[in-house]
Amino acid sequence: MQDLLTDESLMRQFCAGKAHAFELLYARHEKPLYRYVRRVLGSSMQAQVDEVFQDTWMKLVDARERWQASETASFKTWLFTLAHHRAVDIMRKNGREVSADEGWLDDDSAEAWQLWPAPIAEQPEQQAFWRKAGQQLLNCLEGLPALQRAAFLLHHEDNLSLDEMAELLNAEFETVKSRLRYALSKLRTCMGAYLHPLTEKDAG
Repeated sequence: MQDLLTDESLMRQFCAGKAHAFELLYARHEKPLYRYVRRVLGSSMQAQVDEVFQDTWMKLVDARERWQASETASFKTWLFTLAHHRAVDIMRKNGREVSADEGWLDDDSAEAWQLWPAPIAEQPEQQAFWRKAGQQLLNCLEGLPALQRAAFLLHHEDNLSLDEMAELLNAEFETVKSRLRYALSKLRTCMGAYLHPLTEKDAG
C-alpha cells in the first residue's frame, strides 16, 4: 500500500522516523534525478555527478526535522531544486560560468525538422536516422548554457510546468520562459545544421 502513497506522505513518514519511507522515495526518484544531474553538469563534469547526486539526498536527510509540504510546489520540484542548486555551486567552484540568457533565435531553422521521417517509422533507414538524431540531440544539449539546458530537461524530460520550473530555478516566470525558448531555438539550429533530413534518394 505504501507504494500508492504520495511523495509528500512518504516524506512525512520519513520525518516521523520511518526509514522505509526514505527507501521508497529514493527508488521513485533515483533514476530521473541522476539523469537530470548528469545532463545539467554536462560531459566535462561527469566526475562530479555522483557528488551532486549524493549531496542532494544528504540535504534531504538533513532537512527532515524542518521539512513541510508546500502548497504550491511538489516534493519532486523541491528535490530537483536541491539538486539544481548544488549543481550550480559545483559548476561555479570549478570555474564554469553559469549564464543563461544569451539571445540566439533562428526560427527559420525549424524547416529542416519538418522534412524528417516520423519517429514511429519501421524502415531500417529511418531507425538509423533517429538513432543518429538522438545522439546529435545529446551533442547539441552539451552546447547549451547550463540554465538553458536545465530548463529544456525539466520541461521536456521531467514534465515540469513553467510555474514549477520558475520556483525550482528561483527565477521569474518570463525568465524561465525565455530560457526555454532560447534553448529550443538553439537546439533547432544545431540539429538543422548538423543532421540533414532523410531524403527519398537516401531511403531508396
